[in-house]
Amino acid sequence: MEAVNILWLILLVVTVLVLPYLIYLLHKTWQASRSIERYFKEMKEAGIGIANNTEHVKALDDTIGVASGILGVAGSINEHSDTLKTTLAARAEQIN
Repeated sequence: MEAVNILWLILLVVTVLVLPYLIYLLHKTWQASRSIERYFKEMKEAGIGIANNTEHVKALDDTIGVASGILGVAGSINEHSDTLKTTLAARAEQIN
């Protein structure tokens, strides 16, 4: 019976000493999980902002495509500018 009381006393002392440490560890784990949750929320907001700011890239690609066509037409006009100048000068002389 004395051995049982000694075992209970040892378990009681271990429990009293270990339980606060376990509670401390659980509290630190809970704090870390809250920080991770907050960081994920911030990352989600940043990701949404990046996605919203990069959806205009397609519009820029379309603009580049149109600009390439405009450059082709401008080059064609430049090639025929002498013909246009000669024709307009001849018509101006006919009017005067």
